Amino acid sequence: MGKKRYLSHKILKLLEMFPAVAILGARQCGKSTLVKQLLPDWKYYDLERPDDYELISSDPLGFFLRHKNNIIIDEAQQYPEIFSVLRSVIDGDRDSTGRFLLTGSSSPDIVKGLSESLAGRIATVELSPFKVAELNELEFPEIYSRLIQPKTTLNDFENLQTKVTPSMLYQHWMYGGYPEPRIKSKQNNAFYCLWMDAYFTDFIHRDIQRLFPRINTHNFRKMIRTLAFHSGNILNQSIIARSMELSSVTIKEYLSILHDTFIWRNLSSYENNPLKKVQKMPKGFFRDSGILHYMLKLHDVDDLLLHPSAGASFESFMIEEIIRGLHCTLQTNTDFSFYRSRDKSEIDLIIDGSFGVIPIEIKLGSKVKSKMLKSLKIFLEDTQSQFGILINNASKIEMVADKIIQIPAHYF
Repeated sequence: MGKKRYLSHKILKLLEMFPAVAILGARQCGKSTLVKQLLPDWKYYDLERPDDYELISSDPLGFFLRHKNNIIIDEAQQYPEIFSVLRSVIDGDRDSTGRFLLTGSSSPDIVKGLSESLAGRIATVELSPFKVAELNELEFPEIYSRLIQPKTTLNDFENLQTKVTPSMLYQHWMYGGYPEPRIKSKQNNAFYCLWMDAYFTDFIHRDIQRLFPRINTHNFRKMIRTLAFHSGNILNQSIIARSMELSSVTIKEYLSILHDTFIWRNLSSYENNPLKKVQKMPKGFFRDSGILHYMLKLHDVDDLLLHPSAGASFESFMIEEIIRGLHCTLQTNTDFSFYRSRDKSEIDLIIDGSFGVIPIEIKLGSKVKSKMLKSLKIFLEDTQSQFGILINNASKIEMVADKIIQIPAHYF
């Protein structure tokens, strides 16, 4: 029995509203386990199993005439034609909801199928690896319901509770959230590194070669290794291209592939401040911190804390934890970006939604210095945002300046 996933509630709610729901996410993030656990009475078909693939692909319309409801189709990207068939099946009884649940690892085919064939008929959600509280089987963090309320004030954060400990947070930062290595390595320490080795081999030789058969896998693997030293920073693609003796076009293509397969996140620049000229180059990082630290050959938290990339890694880890948390809510149309003006004013994360604009600064340490708050103060004054948040590893929630509240990282 798998651990309960925070996204479960959202999926069930969406099935009440839409004929179909698609769950996308990285390989091995727990999609198959989730759907079987969530809807154990539904019929389950896995398109990576030859028998199931043959059954559906040989006569897809006949299959759906026999199976009109309560069907799970895992790894749907293996048979892209399924999307156009599903469209006609859904349109035959457009008022019925909660009929089909699909999963898929991102590919050009599944993105095209969902956006073109099933637009308006299917809701799409992203399943990520575990959040720290999720891995430790704790309740969904309170802070996310406060963040998405339009009338939230700083006082609403002061009585937050959490059962996540700093030790849990540091372990999760170090090893990431992929379910199988985190759970099984508790019994066998060697399993974690063996799993990571196999994951990269499988990802490059199965997924990438199948989806992009003309790609140079040697250069692509080398690119992934190179990005370990740029993760969490603003990306100058020209510099990376020169160092690898590849074209900027190739580097841009590789970054797009990594982003679309949920390994890497390209974070765009926040450009909605008319008072300042902003730097428009994107920032990027590995979505799962465990993957980054595996490539940097770090073995434990002590190694990590001494590494030059520790600060950038922690910022990226917390940004991803926050995005994962907000994705589990029913909040829609929320954008995530970072901010850097030409006068070097920087903010790690800007959340922009119907609830307003929330600037967030992230620091690995626990002490607050006045210069840490300078960019937040300027941004709040320029944009008239309601408040800003400083995330660090302090022991308690407290006001650190006018309109700025300190919230320790383990509350997220």
